[in-house]
Amino acid sequence: MTTPLPPNLERIVERFKRRSNPKQRYEQLLWYAKKLPAMPEEDKIPENKVNGCVSQVYITANLENGKIRYQGDSDAQLVKGLVALLIEGLDGLTPEEIIQVTPDFIEETGLKVSLTPSRANGFYNIFQMMKKKALGFHLGMSA
Repeated sequence: MTTPLPPNLERIVERFKRRSNPKQRYEQLLWYAKKLPAMPEEDKIPENKVNGCVSQVYITANLENGKIRYQGDSDAQLVKGLVALLIEGLDGLTPEEIIQVTPDFIEETGLKVSLTPSRANGFYNIFQMMKKKALGFHLGMSA
């Protein structure tokens, strides 16, 4: 049994499930990319860089009132869309809630079919980095 997805992520997955053709999924991703707030240049440092991505991807996480606020960016529009999708889906959740999300939803969006293997892998790596940052806060809070 999979853990239910956080409401925002659930909505995003549903939105992608309704788009049966890859072109529509790409357009949806590019729409997310456009909505992503600009990330400060000074945050684009090695410890915020997502490894295993062909393009440059950066993710930061800050804890505000027990909830994680993410920021991110990529130099590739489609990947930026993936970053935006993940941020919209996970931003404002507690570290515990984020740690419980499994990567199965990536499969459910149907994006894996539309993405090149390296992009699909990058999507997974971005998600894992966001989880890792959440885990860091979680451990920090329980320490």
